[in-house]
Amino acid sequence: MNTKSTPMGSRSGVAQLLMVSGTRPEIIKLAPVYHALRRSSWARPIWLHTGQHGDMAAQMLECFHIRPDHMLRRVGSSLLDFAIGCRTQLESLLAHTECEVVIVQGDTESAFQGALGGFYHQVPVVHVEAGLRTYNLHRPFPEEALRQMIGRIASLHLAPTAGAARALIHEGVAAKDIAVTGNTVVDAQLWACEHHGIQRQVQEPGHILVTMHRRENWGSDVENICAAIADIAREFPALTVLFPVHLNPVIKEPVHRLLGGLVNVRLSLPLDYLSMQQALADACLVVTDSGGLQEEAPTFKVPLLVLRDETERPEVLEAGCAKLVGADRKSIVQCVRHLLTDDAAFRGMQAAANPFGDGTAAYRIERRLYQMLRPEGLPD
Repeated sequence: MNTKSTPMGSRSGVAQLLMVSGTRPEIIKLAPVYHALRRSSWARPIWLHTGQHGDMAAQMLECFHIRPDHMLRRVGSSLLDFAIGCRTQLESLLAHTECEVVIVQGDTESAFQGALGGFYHQVPVVHVEAGLRTYNLHRPFPEEALRQMIGRIASLHLAPTAGAARALIHEGVAAKDIAVTGNTVVDAQLWACEHHGIQRQVQEPGHILVTMHRRENWGSDVENICAAIADIAREFPALTVLFPVHLNPVIKEPVHRLLGGLVNVRLSLPLDYLSMQQALADACLVVTDSGGLQEEAPTFKVPLLVLRDETERPEVLEAGCAKLVGADRKSIVQCVRHLLTDDAAFRGMQAAANPFGDGTAAYRIERRLYQMLRPEGLPD
């Protein structure tokens, strides 16, 4: 890749920007940036999809009207096999593709391999959703380690919140290399609402939406959480619990064994993106260990209980949108009961401001990239 001979900021013409995705969340959060860059006159985004989530990502790409320029071939079934295959194919592609930056999002193996490829070819790495931290390398695993390593080699850090920016500054990243943009997940949600008619379709109170998949909740925690959901379903028989069940047998088996016989618990296959947005819009409460749902629930003003002991998204707690309940059966039941029986507490969480932005994050990112790559085009 011939980018070393031309100093950054002195290029002219249309800039080529390589965007790397591999999972559904990456597609959701990069799609608004991709379309913002396509609408600009100065940039040409090149989309590379690694195939980390296999066939599950195809529907997401179609949903957001994205046709990848490059599709890597998934090698093996383990994360190690994927990492090796992805790294090898990225190396070949980067050696024959001229681009001015590599853009990655979040904390997946695809993001890490994309960032590493850019770094080895001395192409600046831009990290979307930078600065999320728990400082516990095992929670979440391996995401915490991956995003910290991406942070060490990125040239531009696009932080979704002021708190994420502060974490980066604390780690020694220069303020000039950080931009607070908001979270593009909100941009994607508002786009889905506008283009696919996502809005509340049920009368009050709506259902309780439950999801669970994180590695740190495997084992006895899955059993504890399912027992808590069963307690709640029995205590509130007029409420429906909607539980899209992860396909991993570690989750699927205990969920069906412990909850399958309850008449007001609806177990379903995993939902696609638009169906999940509709499920959020129709929910009265979300109980989840998902990082993505922590970001998405506030858009629909749905109170959120997080099945984790810590979160890299403390803003959702500080804003009052969510509470940590961990995997303790008694704690989960008490918190759900409190929200369902104390109207003031419930309304207070509903009224909390969205800490993740106003749906214009992609525009801010496009402008910051223009400033980085075409500073001569900026007004004095």
